[in-house]
Amino acid sequence: MAEVSIGRAFTRLAAIAPDAVAVRVPEGPVLTRAELDDAAGRLAARWMREGLVRDDVVVVSLPNGVDAVLAAVAAWKAGATVQPHRPGAPMPGRPALVVDAPPRVPATGTDPSALDPDLAASSWKVSATSGSTGTPRLVPAGAPARIDPDRCTPEFMPAAGVQLVAGPLGHTAPFVYAMRGLMSGHELVVLPRFEPECWLAAAADHGVTWAMVVPAMMAAIQRVLPEPPPSLPALERVLHLGARCPHPVKRAWIDWLGPDRVWELYAGTESHGLALVGGSEWLEHPGTVGRPIAGSSFRIERDDGSEADVGEVGLVTMRRDDGPWRTQGDLGRLDAEGRLYLADRAADVVRLDGRVVWPADVEAEFEAHPLVRAAAVVARDGVLVAVVETDLAAAELETFRRRLPAELRPDLVEVTAEPVRDEMGKVRRSRWR
Repeated sequence: MAEVSIGRAFTRLAAIAPDAVAVRVPEGPVLTRAELDDAAGRLAARWMREGLVRDDVVVVSLPNGVDAVLAAVAAWKAGATVQPHRPGAPMPGRPALVVDAPPRVPATGTDPSALDPDLAASSWKVSATSGSTGTPRLVPAGAPARIDPDRCTPEFMPAAGVQLVAGPLGHTAPFVYAMRGLMSGHELVVLPRFEPECWLAAAADHGVTWAMVVPAMMAAIQRVLPEPPPSLPALERVLHLGARCPHPVKRAWIDWLGPDRVWELYAGTESHGLALVGGSEWLEHPGTVGRPIAGSSFRIERDDGSEADVGEVGLVTMRRDDGPWRTQGDLGRLDAEGRLYLADRAADVVRLDGRVVWPADVEAEFEAHPLVRAAAVVARDGVLVAVVETDLAAAELETFRRRLPAELRPDLVEVTAEPVRDEMGKVRRSRWR
């Protein structure tokens, strides 16, 4: 099918199946496709009457729920660019409109049919980088707000089904995959916040067929799995991304769901390159984040910019099609078949008295403990410090520390009740340095 505006795509879905559920919150509000399309059209018409014009940026700064979805769809119908935003986070840029309260949809007096159905922004979204390695930057999408309704999901997503949205819609990845799914006809089951028990219940109760998670979510869900664990027969695929996944967590999920249902994507806000790996290939090559897809290429660079040999760790650079080589600041290596393996973020590597430490390796050791929720490893005042979010007593934690291999043993362990990682599993190391 030819490309249409995102706004028209939602109208088309409503015409095909008006009573099909578009978005629901478990034990909360539900919007059908027809209800979503009508309410979004009325809201878009109101915003345009109040001065919103094509290519204006609309910041959607709402908690997870139907209101966040409604605001985004309305912005697209008005020809605006959507900027997802975490409530309470710093807001880079100067948007035309900030939606930080439930949108007021006119009940009467605003006719959505007067909207131009082909109105489309030059860029369908603008996202802020996570800021885990510096100040967040705004990255506009290169694609306009137009899609082919029959081909608007990437190859690692199903074209139809029930998608469980557990990550915050103010983050790029949950927003992108939720909205791409919604545009193609997914039913979205949106959790107000991630809680592992709620994730399991929603997946079972609503026949979820696809879900995106991050390793921190996977570890939390693993800790509360009942015995025997639920089979979740409707669940066709779980895709994890956002951080290096500890091997014990990955193996536990593969043992639970089977290798054909556990997939991993390596990507970033800038979408300079993508790699994908399924569970079966990962079992044969543990630790890989996959091979390039979607026109991506990867190469590893030494400090002097020359290309590293197979198996040599260096800076991961990537490009799409024939674009320029870029990096997200990760270190890694390639094997002879082109599979990518990550080591850590270059900015996070710790060098102390000739000792080189990969924080991700140390964090994985701590996070493999069933009573450790998260860990962050940093250098502070010339020593290696592990900040651990845990219910373990200090004496037990010290015993655990002493049992670690010397190259992975921090000099000091601190216990904190604060969350070490954010909702997407990212560590704000500057907080602990």
